[in-house]
Amino acid sequence: GSFPAGSSAAVKVMDYRGCEAHLRNPALRQALYDAGEVVMKDVLLTLHGPPHHARRGLELKLFRRDYVRFYEQEVFPATMAETLAPMLAAGGADLIDLGYRMTVNLTADFAGIDRPERTGEETEALVKLVKIFSEGATMVHSTRDRAELEREVRAALAEFRERFVGPSMARRQALLTECAASEESLPRDVLMILLRNEDRLELPDDVILREMAFYLQAGAHSTANAMVHSFHEILTWAGKDAARLSRLSDPRFVQRAVHESLRLHPASPESWRSDAANTLTILDLHSANRDPSVFGTDAAHFDPDRIIPVGVLPAGLSFGLGSHACLGRELDGGATPRADADLQNHQFGIVALLVMRLLKLGAAPIQGDPPTADTRTSRSNWGRYPVRFA
Repeated sequence: GSFPAGSSAAVKVMDYRGCEAHLRNPALRQALYDAGEVVMKDVLLTLHGPPHHARRGLELKLFRRDYVRFYEQEVFPATMAETLAPMLAAGGADLIDLGYRMTVNLTADFAGIDRPERTGEETEALVKLVKIFSEGATMVHSTRDRAELEREVRAALAEFRERFVGPSMARRQALLTECAASEESLPRDVLMILLRNEDRLELPDDVILREMAFYLQAGAHSTANAMVHSFHEILTWAGKDAARLSRLSDPRFVQRAVHESLRLHPASPESWRSDAANTLTILDLHSANRDPSVFGTDAAHFDPDRIIPVGVLPAGLSFGLGSHACLGRELDGGATPRADADLQNHQFGIVALLVMRLLKLGAAPIQGDPPTADTRTSRSNWGRYPVRFA
């Protein structure tokens, strides 16, 4: 890609240990999203130093284990059933569309974006906006005209403010005025946390708007893509092998397979960091996650039985590390299962739960209508992935 304006040089790091050390270095700041600042300026991911610590500390409260469990066991099944119903009636779906609809609704609950209508049309409007925000955020990897894309993003932000963020803020501000005393009755979401701490964080409305856009696109875009990659890898691995197919009924095994897919397909193939002298370092996470010195000689292959070295996460560096590690790691990927894990209370993560549901439904690609790649970006994602339910 093109390097950001003003950066003096670029160094590329491709090995696992090198990337790990850079991600953990608190002196380096995020640089990948400089090109996409129309939607990414001053959001949690791009903040650095004390302002980043202050906001991350507050938002992290939402991602406590008890809340993630409540979310996985209470909120998620209802959203999944609601999203799947029309697709089950139709007998099939495009997995990209299914992934986006499912995750955009979940992420909206989490971020604090109200959807008063609860209709398919409303979800569709939100998905459309989120896809534009994702393209804007990853502008550095876009194959489209920059100026045109930036205009699109500005228009989408205006629509997002008017239809979703404005009303959601107004409702929460009214609740804050009414129930100043009782915290229990307030919604548990990112927007509520930001509004309650507005004086401490000094957040103008346009930053709150971009923070909401960031949450939606980070949550929906990466989770939808991870789900489709995982489903594809697992089906390809199992093929027609009866022994392999029978293992797919074990939820712990499916979660391991999902972690292996997350390792091979990090949501962001690169992470960019810059130092005080504005020297740019490009961390090639795609290569680092396939480093044979860490993951073995067959590191580039999908092997759900891979033995992962102690101290290395099963998904490699896909969720990042250090102060910018992904807040939603457990929400998406779950907790790493131990052999003695109590399955009733184990957190599998949204991606694994979606894949398990698809496997239960007997979802399979359609003969004569194969999945195709997304051509609007240099990132390797699926553009469409039609399936039928058996």
